[in-house]
Amino acid sequence: MSRIENQFTVQFWGVRGSIPSPGPHTVRYGGNTPCISMQAGDKRLIFDAGTGLHVLGQSMLRQMPLEAHIFFTHSHWDHMQGFPFFSPGFVKGNDFHIYGAIAPDGSTIEQRLNDQMLHPNFPVPLQIMQANLNFYDIRPGQPIHIDDVTVETAPLNHPGEAVGYRVNWHGGAVAYITDTEHFPDRLDDNVLWLARNADILIYDSTYTDEEYHCPTSPKIGWGHSTWQEAVKVAQAANVKTLVIYHHDPAHNDDFLDRVGKQASAKFPGAIMAREGMVLQIPTSVVLSESFPVSKFSS
Repeated sequence: MSRIENQFTVQFWGVRGSIPSPGPHTVRYGGNTPCISMQAGDKRLIFDAGTGLHVLGQSMLRQMPLEAHIFFTHSHWDHMQGFPFFSPGFVKGNDFHIYGAIAPDGSTIEQRLNDQMLHPNFPVPLQIMQANLNFYDIRPGQPIHIDDVTVETAPLNHPGEAVGYRVNWHGGAVAYITDTEHFPDRLDDNVLWLARNADILIYDSTYTDEEYHCPTSPKIGWGHSTWQEAVKVAQAANVKTLVIYHHDPAHNDDFLDRVGKQASAKFPGAIMAREGMVLQIPTSVVLSESFPVSKFSS
């Protein structure tokens, strides 16, 4: 296997939560909503389809024909609003495998992507996309195997439900856990299971503890966590690198600079998610499993 074929990387295309936040005060970290890509050998995986997916799609146009696997955590606007603007999806000969859990109302990910592209919300329907779109309904708790890549899944604590993912390839592991709210009295077993011994943990750190518990405008029940809780998870799960992710739209670059300093002081492996950032995952060491591998809580 060549050096390039043996690479395991993750790249960040959208790191902002809730709503796109472009402007002079979000230049360093970026204003696009969630989208990351992973390259595991010759397999391309994409997680979430926020406005960052448009940027990723433009970069992919030079590489056609394409095949990629797109995983949705859930279908709130900030995680799917980039899909209608995903240019490679309109090009015949490209092949995309699209995964998502069935929503509480019974709708599939195909139905939800179709609905957002209907009048009066959007001018052209999903069916105008010329790429081959293959849809898969997943059950959180069941793994997905793509040749030698294993994608583990678990339910997260979020209004309307969400799915967390862990990608395992050649001994390397990346956990993508966004749009989840921590519990007040314990760490979430599902989050710990996905994060166990991970090389990289990408975690929803929308708020600070002070914002979450603010007496005048608390964020309890809004479905998101804090960077302080992210540190607790990273420490308990023996994570190597913690990526603070899903930045609040009100957090400008200077604010995020301060969060980064505070987080790295508590956990030396903590870094802030930035658009364009690329991280390499080592694949030479097989990770040990010290957490239960089939425990899920609803």
